[in-house]
Amino acid sequence: MKQTRNVAALAGRIMLALMFVLSGIGKIPGFTDTTALMIGAGLPAAKVLLVLTILIELGGGAAIVLGWKTRPIALVVFLFTGLATLVFHGFWAAPPDQAMLQQLMFMKNVSVMGGLLMLVAYGPGDYALDDSRG
Repeated sequence: MKQTRNVAALAGRIMLALMFVLSGIGKIPGFTDTTALMIGAGLPAAKVLLVLTILIELGGGAAIVLGWKTRPIALVVFLFTGLATLVFHGFWAAPPDQAMLQQLMFMKNVSVMGGLLMLVAYGPGDYALDDSRG
């Protein structure tokens, strides 16, 4: 039973982090376009924020996969995801033809945030670089 729980925790970490790792990787060749998107959303110092975003997504996602510093990193990724969700998926202010998609993206991110909070609460499991007991 414990082995099943740890395999499930490892698989869950990989699936949860995959979105962040792939998004961080994708922002590197798309740096200019993503910077323009961030400027269009009214974010200041967009290039600096984008570098931080890539570090959080790619670095945080990789750390979650490895189970390294899982609890604090999951908390940072949780806070990042919450802010990004509010800035980029405000379905309440979206044009009617985009409102449903933005609401879906918003709720997807809320679900991901729930998974991140589970990591904060319960740790990475035994198949991790962390000591999962604390």
